[in-house]
Amino acid sequence: MRKVILLALIIAIAIQFVPVKMENPPHIAPSLPEKVLKILKKGCYDCHSNTTRWPWYSRIAPISWLIANDVTEGREELNFSRWNSMNERTKKKKIREIWEEVSEGEMPPLLYSVM
Repeated sequence: MRKVILLALIIAIAIQFVPVKMENPPHIAPSLPEKVLKILKKGCYDCHSNTTRWPWYSRIAPISWLIANDVTEGREELNFSRWNSMNERTKKKKIREIWEEVSEGEMPPLLYSVM
């Protein structure tokens, strides 16, 4: 049993050295009404903009892997830091998708709402 615990401890320490990309590229604020921006900043920006607030636990593996992956995927799907560069058709499509996912309870994910 001691060997198993020691091995688990060694693995837990070793995985802390696996690099995780947690960066915030330049942010350009979207041209949206202030009320909308306030809601987006509170509920969406951490995963869907280049202004992610990386909490202390986002630096502890394996949690860091999950959070970094989710932020990367979130930014790929919708990044409000690039909102102004989208054409109107894409913006309208994204607004419909946002409405659907929020109304269906898919966004924000429960795990992040709890955290």
